[in-house]
Amino acid sequence: MIIPIRIMSHNCIENIYNYLKISDKIATSGQPDKEDIATIKRAGYQLVINLAMSDSPDALVDEKKVVEATGMEYIHIPVVWDNPLIEDAKDFFKMMELNVNKKIFVHCVANKRASVFMYLYRYIYDSLNEEEAKKDLYAIWIPNQIWHKLIQDVIDVYR
Repeated sequence: MIIPIRIMSHNCIENIYNYLKISDKIATSGQPDKEDIATIKRAGYQLVINLAMSDSPDALVDEKKVVEATGMEYIHIPVVWDNPLIEDAKDFFKMMELNVNKKIFVHCVANKRASVFMYLYRYIYDSLNEEEAKKDLYAIWIPNQIWHKLIQDVIDVYR
């Protein structure tokens, strides 16, 4: 019996690690590689927001250059994994609000930082109810104690 092998294509945005489409204008994922950046552009995204550290695993050393070479804009908000700050979330919210009319792709290493920040943004700014907003967060992961504390701290500040 011959078993067909499925080859993953970089030409399909859904194949980016932990990709999650939030809406027609927003998607999140883990770290894209150079080929994935071109795929993100072909999918119509205008802005890439990177929440990973520059020295994170599999980080693109020249990510800003690679993204901007495609004609997309690039914003880097480095969030320390073991010490995410309310200020990081505020910076993210500000960038989202300044670019609300753009198609935005948010990523980090594994889509954990990105999923938490998108959950908070949608809950606070889009007035999505908590349970609805958590569905996409929980599709990626259940936040650990450090990230749960950040979530609660940010909600306390904004709600």
